[in-house]
Amino acid sequence: MRNIALFIQYDGTNYKGWQVQPNPKIVTIQGTLEKAIFKIINQPCKLIAAGRTDAGVHALCQVASFKTTAKLQLKDLHRALNAILPHDIRIQEVVEKDLGFHPRFDAKSKIYSYVISNFKTVPPFLDRYTWNINQNLDIEAMTVSLKSLVGEHDFSSFKSSGCTSKNPLRTIFSASLETAERVNFLSFFFIGNFIKISIEANAFLRHMVRNIIGTLIEIGRKKIQPTDIEIILKGKDRRRAGITAPAKGLYLEKINY
Repeated sequence: MRNIALFIQYDGTNYKGWQVQPNPKIVTIQGTLEKAIFKIINQPCKLIAAGRTDAGVHALCQVASFKTTAKLQLKDLHRALNAILPHDIRIQEVVEKDLGFHPRFDAKSKIYSYVISNFKTVPPFLDRYTWNINQNLDIEAMTVSLKSLVGEHDFSSFKSSGCTSKNPLRTIFSASLETAERVNFLSFFFIGNFIKISIEANAFLRHMVRNIIGTLIEIGRKKIQPTDIEIILKGKDRRRAGITAPAKGLYLEKINY
């Protein structure tokens, strides 16, 4: 038996999240990958991922593994997968791990990043990858509030109603906000205000990052005071926090082992 780990990037726009759904007509990242692997090794497999991203969320580095008796060389599997997968899912690396490796349980931390664009009119090339906020934001207030989230807290105020986790305690190791006035792509560039918020934690509750981002935006709009973030945390009530940010600006950026 072999334990094969895949390092994956994907644009989540056209998928109903990572996890396979009971309805086979619902297209997911996991389901698409498992079908592709089956075509290559002629064996059913179940992919175990480091994190189950929601519908519309992107990944710069998702890690998933499956066990198989197939003797196919890793380089051949890598090449074959990228040949048959849709263009918005790419395998960056294929590695054989020991049988005890588990992408989720072995992860020390995960980093999610959220990208906000600040345009009067958002360029069409950015719309599916950023949340555009068409008004001025108080960046200093957002930064101060973000720091209050670092440490171990009960994040019940930032979890979705559909969250199945029994333990709302999570530890945020670091949280940062950075701004940029342009984004470059080859020789093209977009001029404007960009905000990237990155959060590293041992684990995340469902919609936790998106609810934090939505709350920070309300703080940036001065609808919530920066000092209220601690009150929201202690309240353990989702109704106290801000709106849920759209999925399209969220990226699973890195998993640390």
